Amino acid sequence: MNLLGLDTSSVACTVALQQGDQITERHEEKPREHTRLLLPMIRSLLEEAKMETSDLDAIVLGNGPGSFIGMRIAASVAQGIAFASGIRIIPISSLAAVAVQVLAEHDATEVAVTQDAHMSEVYLGIYAGDDSGVAKPLIAERLQPQSAIAELSSSPDGRRIAAGSGWSRYPALFEHNIDRIDQVADILYPRARFLLKLGAQALEAGESIPPADVVPAYLRQKVAQKPASS
Repeated sequence: MNLLGLDTSSVACTVALQQGDQITERHEEKPREHTRLLLPMIRSLLEEAKMETSDLDAIVLGNGPGSFIGMRIAASVAQGIAFASGIRIIPISSLAAVAVQVLAEHDATEVAVTQDAHMSEVYLGIYAGDDSGVAKPLIAERLQPQSAIAELSSSPDGRRIAAGSGWSRYPALFEHNIDRIDQVADILYPRARFLLKLGAQALEAGESIPPADVVPAYLRQKVAQKPASS
């Protein structure tokens, strides 16, 4: 299976290429540099693997939630490559990619991921690991204020780990939930190599879509929508 994964929904600009069983990655955490970094990263990985975009089975897109501008950058590049190469796109939650990394690197049963949504809110996702290490969502991803998270009131059958930049960005959120979390991982942003695991599973399940059907997971629709014409 040949997959290209990319995500620019956060501070991280991250790209990974799966060629059979081999995965290579480029990852840089540089705010407002995604437009400059993304295409050279993709070219570098493809040239190193001696591959063309037409050799790809699909593109795995980190589809947010996250930065509105960042999500649009990755979506536009993914769509351009997919249209030109006649392949499909697999949209994957950027929050879930963080959870997959936590599950791979820590002894976790449940992962609570938050990313800064500005306006004193975070994007929230809560996941459990399945037998294959893939993150299974326990709630629908949503905006969360700096308050106790109701779904964390019950204890998991194991360890609950928090990850993502939202916990450090809003210390009050952590204070409201400190008794419900066993550990805070130092994993802040999605990495493309962990998107690939979710993408491969989704591709096998027939969950790819045509590039024209990509819709970034904005969550805060009032900001994402265009102003009404007067």
